[in-house]
Amino acid sequence: MNHRDDALMNDMVDVRNAQAASPVVIVCEHASAHIPQAFGDLGLAADALHSHVVWDPGAMAVATEMAALLDAALVASKTSRLVYDCNRPPEAPDAMPARSEIVDVPGNQGLSAAQRSDRVATYYTPFREALAAVIAARTAPILVTIHSFTPVYHGKTRDVEIGILHDSDARLADAMLGLAAHHTSRAVRRNEPYGPGDGVTHTLKEHALPHGYLNVMLEIRNDLIADEAAQTDMAATLAEWVSQALKQVEAKA
Repeated sequence: MNHRDDALMNDMVDVRNAQAASPVVIVCEHASAHIPQAFGDLGLAADALHSHVVWDPGAMAVATEMAALLDAALVASKTSRLVYDCNRPPEAPDAMPARSEIVDVPGNQGLSAAQRSDRVATYYTPFREALAAVIAARTAPILVTIHSFTPVYHGKTRDVEIGILHDSDARLADAMLGLAAHHTSRAVRRNEPYGPGDGVTHTLKEHALPHGYLNVMLEIRNDLIADEAAQTDMAATLAEWVSQALKQVEAKA
């Protein structure tokens, strides 16, 4: 990789604790609300620019604390999911969504093939390559992706508080679900509020499933991680929960 590519990757991807001892790799694809100057505000109103449509509020704080507790590497996007959603493949319509929930995104409407390709090369490819490199540096890596979701979606209140998501490999998710009552009194559900059919398991499918690596996607309702104290508490809960689930999976192997 040349120096320009190194600089680009540093601008687009936040890689922390890359030399961590743990095989766990924490991923936060929707960590940032940053919209690069070239895109203006994507035509969004001020309230939308600070809402969940732009990023996953609280997710990066939880991911950062979990990485510290687990001595795990952390890979996060530095750009809003509306510019490019790093948990989607380039061909997915919602990789650069023209509409997110009830919010139109004018700056993403009518994008040409060249414009889409430029965003893929600028934002997605550096993220994918950085994550792949961190994973490749480990023996038997374990992928844990961290997200948050809005309590009200399309006007409907969501009862789920923590989602344990998986694709075709449910080993780690099954262990976490089995241990849920030992770690939290929150409403924990499998593949809610989203599931594989919604296209949300792209990172797991791209980086874990082809290699047989243990993996899980964690969704936290964002009102539960709205401040620093809540984020710290949730991170501690999830870190211990993941650790115990991994021990259980390894004992069965």
